Amino acid sequence: MPGGRLTQQERQQIALGLADGLAYAEIARGLDRPTSTITREVMRNGGPTAYRADLAHRATERRTHQRRQAAPRDPKASPQPYGRDAEAVREYEETFTDVLMQTGLSNKMMARVLGCLYTTDAGSLTASELVERLQVSPASISKSIAFLEGQGLVRRERDERRRERYIVDDDVWYQSMMASARSTAQLVETAREGVGVLGHDTPAGVRLENIARFLDFVNESITRAAEQARDVLYATSEATPGATAEPRSDDVQPS
Repeated sequence: MPGGRLTQQERQQIALGLADGLAYAEIARGLDRPTSTITREVMRNGGPTAYRADLAHRATERRTHQRRQAAPRDPKASPQPYGRDAEAVREYEETFTDVLMQTGLSNKMMARVLGCLYTTDAGSLTASELVERLQVSPASISKSIAFLEGQGLVRRERDERRRERYIVDDDVWYQSMMASARSTAQLVETAREGVGVLGHDTPAGVRLENIARFLDFVNESITRAAEQARDVLYATSEATPGATAEPRSDDVQPS
């Protein structure tokens, strides 16, 4: 399997594959590269709809130049636990950050903070630990945490030393989805208020009613799926390894 950085020709093949609607794994097989390499390359350079081979190549050269100018890291500092490859971990954190940005976190610092928390074994860090790991100002961390907490993506609690710790756990995404569902429900209600104002039989009124019906249906489906997924997740985590979770009594449908 070839190693090293992607060549410009390989990037052109990636662009052609994306244009043909190929999956990352299929593009990777054609280039004899790991799927993670293709995923990272695409997400770091605009995503599948905006990827351009020439722009991606220039951006990579610029990042490489900037890294060479930066102070070298102390190879003895912060050894990786569990025998992990430090460079592979760093590249994965960058990939995860890029994917989080593509899926809704438009601010890179907020995506970096969330990605940092998720790739930490403890699932929690203090503000000072985030500052040290990400090499940014305390103000940047504070602003990012405030936004993420408002979205239900992190929570905070005080540890035994009375320090605030920012935490991600199994319930975070469920709580975030519930917060999103409440916002969508408010939009549905507002759209239906507009129907009353603009008239049920007018083009604008019909449009708003269709929006409300669509969002209401999707919102209800997502909420139900999130609740079912949380039940399965918790039941599985409480079961012994390899065991199959028993259905709850209220999940059993009458015959």
